[in-house]
Amino acid sequence: MISQDTLHAISINTLYASVVLLTLVIIERFVYYLYLLRSRGRIANSIEKAMKLNAAEPTPVLPAGKDLLTTCMQEYVDAQRGGSIARSRIEDLSSALFLRVDGAVNRGLWILDTIVTAAPLLGLLGTILGIMDTFHALSAGGVSDPSAVSRGIGSALFATAIGIGTALYGLIGHNVLHRLGECITEDFKSFLLETTK
Repeated sequence: MISQDTLHAISINTLYASVVLLTLVIIERFVYYLYLLRSRGRIANSIEKAMKLNAAEPTPVLPAGKDLLTTCMQEYVDAQRGGSIARSRIEDLSSALFLRVDGAVNRGLWILDTIVTAAPLLGLLGTILGIMDTFHALSAGGVSDPSAVSRGIGSALFATAIGIGTALYGLIGHNVLHRLGECITEDFKSFLLETTK
């Protein structure tokens, strides 16, 4: 049977691993969002130039790029270029492209949300296991050193502190990334609306 001390250590190590995972996801998403924000700026400039030339039916010449925003916008503009596609099909295409972009932008944010929810609970579990281990040691050996009890309870409470700190770190990262992602998808939706003929 696994001892309570081992379970306490496993919960703390899991929280440390969660912090590393949070950091990796936050960095990856932030770099990806910066990449998309650059593309968003280039697409916005192309649409603005096209609107100056022909405000009634802007047909932007999109910058070359392999990123998601550029390829989706190019697909949308190309679909309208021939004029043979029905309006309902164009609307379906714009909805499908929006869902594609939204899914790619929000990919991985569920990891942050899960860790934010689970970290305080895991920290509390570690605290309970640590206190149980301390009381078990007390019952086995008697109360000979009160400072040993304090150290045991202090190390048990350390798990709660790590859990709450992990949750706060993840919550801030999630909220910042979620807002950036919303800005990107809202801008993409406005690009679709601006280029609809």
